[in-house]
Amino acid sequence: MTAISEPIKSRDAATLDLRHRATERARRVRALALVLPLFIFLFLSFVMPIVVLLRNAVYDPTISQLMPHSSALLTQWDGKGLPDEPTFAALAADLASAYKAKTIAQIGTRLNYELSGIRSKVIASGRKASEVTQGPYKDAMLGIDSVWGERGTWAVLKRSASPYTSFFVLSALDLNLNQDGALTTTPSDRAIYITIFVRTLTISALVTVATLLLGYPVAYLLAILPTRTSNLLMILVLLPFWTSLLVRTTAWFVLLQDQGIINDALRYLHLTNAPLPLIFSRFGTVVAMTHIQLPFTLLPIYSVMKTISPNYVRAARSLGAGPFLAFWKIYFPLTVPGIAAGCLLTFILCLGYYITPALVGGPTDQMVSGFIAQALNGENNWGKASALGAVLLFATIVLYFVYNRLVGIDKIRFG
Repeated sequence: MTAISEPIKSRDAATLDLRHRATERARRVRALALVLPLFIFLFLSFVMPIVVLLRNAVYDPTISQLMPHSSALLTQWDGKGLPDEPTFAALAADLASAYKAKTIAQIGTRLNYELSGIRSKVIASGRKASEVTQGPYKDAMLGIDSVWGERGTWAVLKRSASPYTSFFVLSALDLNLNQDGALTTTPSDRAIYITIFVRTLTISALVTVATLLLGYPVAYLLAILPTRTSNLLMILVLLPFWTSLLVRTTAWFVLLQDQGIINDALRYLHLTNAPLPLIFSRFGTVVAMTHIQLPFTLLPIYSVMKTISPNYVRAARSLGAGPFLAFWKIYFPLTVPGIAAGCLLTFILCLGYYITPALVGGPTDQMVSGFIAQALNGENNWGKASALGAVLLFATIVLYFVYNRLVGIDKIRFG
């Protein structure tokens, strides 16, 4: 009887194990089906735009597509002197074909990124090259415009012949390549982007510190007040979220202008005789951004404070610590995870500000997002805009790892 029951028990155990595994697989499939739409949404709305941004920062096939014959021959040019006769013939043919296809302006625009003022010369050369029917093509192109006799022009054409280029990323760092291919710095009268990145980081840091100094006491007050009172104050904290960012920024524009409420009040109180330069200044930019970002710093700190038992401070006081010492040694360290979360969130959000500096800031207060918008809307230069965005993304990632190294990302808490 025992010998017969052992195989039956083994079969039952195997069947039970198979059913358990099938149930687990079904559960995992259902869980995957629930989160799959979220993954698809994140991939299409977050991952793919970053991939396209990084690709556009180093990819520009304009010259290789519109000037295929010249691009092929320029790969064999050693970069010394001027190219040979067949290369000039290919140049004349490509410019003539582009002029007939009405794509000559695209070639001129691409070359104008690196050689200022060459766009009109390229368009004129395309029109005249279409009238050239026989060689020698080198003499003909040099006669059309002397720009084709400059080695720097051909060096740019050779670099642009490849669909992959480092030009946009280097220019976003105020660097460029000379006609010999050596890395050089952009002249000081044209080098602006490093200054813009430093300005963006500086304004973001100022706003982060301001929101921390203003938000920490309010968060502490909300955490220790009775629930009914703290809920009322929390509504006031969340009230700005009920209006759009543009409306809030416009309100500050009205308040800070020379004839605004603040300047009128200062003059009425005889605190100043002339309007203070509050609008179109760094002060106005930081104030408006601080007002907008304050809840983002305050709420993580408040959520952490609500989890701290008041018994800790009471115990410190009972052991002889004064109010400030008990707060500084006991309470404040426990709120550091909330401070870390709020400050990191605010700082990263500030890096991408565009509307607020554009409305209340001056020319020296514009952040990198404004120049990205100008590259897209004003210049239609997707490569430049993508490179600026890629550099800002890389800088944010570097700061994130530095922050993790110094503070520890594992210490961040939102409650």
